[in-house]
Amino acid sequence: MPSAEGRGALTTGRVLFFAAGALLGAVAYGCIASTRRYRGAPSDHFDGRRFHNETPTKHSGLGDLLKWMRTREPGPWRKWTDVPPAPSPAPRVAPGEMRVTFVNHSTVLVQMDGLNLLTDPIWSERCSPVSFAGPRRVVPPGLRFEQLPPIDVVLISHNHYDHLDLPTLRRLASEHHPRILVPLGNRGVLDRAGVHGAEELDWWQSVEVENGVRVTAVPTQHFSGRGMFDRDRALWAGFVASGSAGSVYFAGDTAFGPHFEEIRNRFGPPRLALLPIGAYRPEWFMSRVHASPEEALRAHRLLGAGTSVGIHFGTFRLADDGQDEAPTRVETLVREEGAPKPRFWILGFGEGRDVPAEPVALGSPDEGHSVRGDWDGRTGRLAGVPAR
Repeated sequence: MPSAEGRGALTTGRVLFFAAGALLGAVAYGCIASTRRYRGAPSDHFDGRRFHNETPTKHSGLGDLLKWMRTREPGPWRKWTDVPPAPSPAPRVAPGEMRVTFVNHSTVLVQMDGLNLLTDPIWSERCSPVSFAGPRRVVPPGLRFEQLPPIDVVLISHNHYDHLDLPTLRRLASEHHPRILVPLGNRGVLDRAGVHGAEELDWWQSVEVENGVRVTAVPTQHFSGRGMFDRDRALWAGFVASGSAGSVYFAGDTAFGPHFEEIRNRFGPPRLALLPIGAYRPEWFMSRVHASPEEALRAHRLLGAGTSVGIHFGTFRLADDGQDEAPTRVETLVREEGAPKPRFWILGFGEGRDVPAEPVALGSPDEGHSVRGDWDGRTGRLAGVPAR
C-alpha cells in the first residue's frame, strides 16, 4: 500500500494529468472553433490577415479583463422568466408597408414590401460553442420558432455566438431555405456546419434580393472571433435594406462611431433603425465595442431615423448592466428630451408594430413617447399593453 507521501504524489499527478488534458482539449477546441483565415485582397479595413474598424480601436488586454473582474458591480438579473409567446405575425405585408417584430436580443423580424427579413436569429438556450456552458438565456424568444412566417432573407452581423447561432441557422436553412447574407470571411463557418450557400458582402457592397429590395452591408465598430486564435479574421457589419417601403438600418453589434453619420449621408434617413442598447457596463471597458443607451439616442439623431427600436438587451447576461437597466434608461432619456421627442421604441419580446412612414412631428400622438407604457422586465412586455 502506498505511503501517505506516495498517495499525495499520486493525487497531485492525477490533478496535473487532468489539468493538462483540459488545457489541451481547450486548445484543440479553440483551433477547431476558430474562423479560418480570409484570403481576399487587402483593403482600407483588411490588412491581408485581419480586419479593422474605420476608427482605430485597441482591443482590451488581459490587464483590462482582470481589472473588470476585480471591480465588477453587476446589476440584477432574474434566473428565468417564462414569458408566453406573443401572437403570430401576419405571413407578409403589402408593398410600401413595413412592420417590425422584436423577438429578443438582436433577433428581429422585419416585414417590408412583401419580403420577410430576420436579423441575427438565435433560438438556442445558450450563446456558446457548447450546449452545457456559456451565457444562458433568461427568457424564451418572444416568438416560438414555429410561429415564424416564411423567411426570405437572413442577415448575420458577425460571428459571435449570440449573433451567429448555428443550430438556429441549420433549422432555418432546412425549413425556410432563405438567402443568408454575411460579412466577408464568415461563409466558411456556415459551410462547415452544413449551412451552404451563404453570400458574403464587404462594407458598402450590395445585392438585390426580392421584390426590388436591395441589401447593403455597412460598417460597424466591433470585432469578431469564435475561438482562441481567430480574433478579427472575419468582418463585422450592419445592413441597410432599401425598397419602396423605405429603408431599414440594422446596426448589428456596434460601439458609437462615425459610421452612423456616414450611413445617413449615403442612404438618407432610414424609416426604421434597429440600434443596440445593452451590454454596455462598465463603459470604460465596453464602450469600444458596445453603445450605451445615451449613445443609441445620439445615433438615432445622427441617422435622422423616423423610428428606432432598441435591441441587444434583457436576454443573455453579457456585461454588468442589469437585465432591465438599458430599456429603463432609454425610457428616461426620451422623457427628458426636448420636443419633438424621438420615436425610439422599446418593444416587448414578441411585440410587433407597423412602422410609420412619416417622421415624428411636434404634437403628433407619438411625440413624447418611446413606448406605449413602461417596460416590465418580469414579463418581457410593456406594462398595460397586451402583446399583439
